[in-house]
Amino acid sequence: MDKWIKWAIEIQSLAQAGLEYTKNVYDIERYKRLREISAEMIAEKTNLNIDKVTNLFCSETGYQTPKLDTRAAIFKDNKILLVHENNGTWSLPGGWCDVLESVRSNTIKEVKEETGLDVKTIKIISIQDRNKHNKPIYAYSVCKIFVLCNITGGEFTKNIETTEIKYFSLDEIPNSLAEEKTSKEQIEMCFKAYADSNWQTQFD
Repeated sequence: MDKWIKWAIEIQSLAQAGLEYTKNVYDIERYKRLREISAEMIAEKTNLNIDKVTNLFCSETGYQTPKLDTRAAIFKDNKILLVHENNGTWSLPGGWCDVLESVRSNTIKEVKEETGLDVKTIKIISIQDRNKHNKPIYAYSVCKIFVLCNITGGEFTKNIETTEIKYFSLDEIPNSLAEEKTSKEQIEMCFKAYADSNWQTQFD
């Protein structure tokens, strides 16, 4: 990770914690300004719009902790299921872990919403620090959890997030992956886990 982005992330985290715990009105103003500086640093280094960075990077309160993202690895005839998103890219089905959802229930829910399929979770393949494996780098931390699943029923229904689903062999994986969500290396990892009955959960 670029050292400037790491510094900006650390500054934002310290400022957010300060805003949560301080009662001094002058310190509140200082912490707010530090958050603004951290957003400006991220915008400068990533060429993202400052308003977008501020919305993503400086909108939370409380002590900052990583977000959770669950991704389902579903296989059929030695092929993996990918969802075709509205922007034309492909990814493993999944998304942010919602409030009141566990890793298991969120995985099942996301698969149902994006594919129409009912699944049973089998095992956790990997827990990854997103910024070590996906691009672009996010200004906040994300733990990505890949879960091997089996289909128990259901059928695809077009929805607001995906236009179709399709199974791919490893040598058929499309180039138009949603790299911010699913990389080719992560798909390859899922294939290895599927083929190995003794697979041990990997984690960063």
